Amino acid sequence: MPQSNCSINPAIPMTKPFSRAMLLRLLWLIIPLLGVSLPVAAVIVDGLYTVEVPVSGSQPDQLQAGYAEGLSQVFLRVSGSSEVLRQAEVRALLQEADTLLQAYQFLRADDGEGDRLRMTFGAVGVNRALASVGAPVWGANRPLTLAWVAVQDNRGRQLLVNPKGGAAAAGDAWQQAFTNAAARRGLPILLPPARLADDRQLLSEVWGQFMGSIRDASAEWGHDLLATVRINRDGSGWRASWLVEGRGVAEVESSVRGANPGEVANRVVDVWADMLGAKYAVAAGDVSDSAQVDLVIEGVRNQADYAELHASLGNMTPVVRAGAVKVNPDRAIVRVDFTGELSQLKEYIALDQRFVPMPAPRVMMSQPQPSTVAGPAGGESVTEITGAENTGVQNAGQAAVEDPAATAEFSYPAPAPDSENGSFESLYPDMYYRWQAGTILQQGAGE
Repeated sequence: MPQSNCSINPAIPMTKPFSRAMLLRLLWLIIPLLGVSLPVAAVIVDGLYTVEVPVSGSQPDQLQAGYAEGLSQVFLRVSGSSEVLRQAEVRALLQEADTLLQAYQFLRADDGEGDRLRMTFGAVGVNRALASVGAPVWGANRPLTLAWVAVQDNRGRQLLVNPKGGAAAAGDAWQQAFTNAAARRGLPILLPPARLADDRQLLSEVWGQFMGSIRDASAEWGHDLLATVRINRDGSGWRASWLVEGRGVAEVESSVRGANPGEVANRVVDVWADMLGAKYAVAAGDVSDSAQVDLVIEGVRNQADYAELHASLGNMTPVVRAGAVKVNPDRAIVRVDFTGELSQLKEYIALDQRFVPMPAPRVMMSQPQPSTVAGPAGGESVTEITGAENTGVQNAGQAAVEDPAATAEFSYPAPAPDSENGSFESLYPDMYYRWQAGTILQQGAGE
């Protein structure tokens, strides 16, 4: 199994305060006063570092070609720039794609459609590789675009909607094209719900690109950007024109042409992703050697709980330092600087049974995450699996049954509303746990 080029360094002791007890008391009293809760509009894009590509076989040279193609798609998503693959330094990195690989599955197709290779690359390794060649890095917290797309063809006009259950309707080439384009660039795009498909008045407003009316119609769904797209025949191909506006973006008007739905959707989404990536991606010089992630931990009821939690993190090999960002009643947000991969940090945390994994909170009225890579098609079977399961990517489906958003029409994972890591510039999504103080640890049992 090819290994990540980011190894875990020896433990780096956490800074020792002059008076630990005094510091804890000060933290508990001061941090709630300093913390400022800002509105968070970002949503978490899952699966940025996981990709599936067709391959011609399982021979070493065929797998190497698959690794390179998979990493090129990950670089495109993570950099937020369609220009990144044209850099000579990036093409050189693709020749050593296996050094950034965490896990892969070779999927043997039984239906004649061809074999596929599913890969997960290390998030920290990919980010540092991009930064090493001066490319930007765009984190998992990204702005949500609510897209009203009207298509006119020989059947008349139709409004693209998100089908019930989140699955594309059979034969709906345009809806599938935009879903695939969003997944390709890791850009969260929300289509209106299926119940609006037959609203002819609303369709006319979208076709006329009357933004005032569309703003009113969009009020019930959380979003950062609002786009109206009009697609119609252009000779033997198609033309898409749009208006887009929103947080930090003045109204932009543009158009593209393409030969088919897939080409048109890719070109539209490429323009949007490049625009947003240029605004929110982190510059290469700001990607530090020590990665940083926020842990949102429920059940931290008092100073003793926080001291116990802080000591546990301090004893974990990947942790360089950890400190509270915000402390609320029954919850603490702890920022952790770590070495190695995020999945390795999660593995260390999993060894301490006092950290109970929790699902991320949900954003109500958002569509199922388009960038999560789907499972193998029917008839395929996993014939080779190498490497550990990817634990560094959040699972959009892990919503608690009692979570009201789990039954909403649409749902996205969301950053913690009072975490600074909710900004678009943060590289890694928050990790959620419940602290169970006093839990008996089992890893040393039987020794």
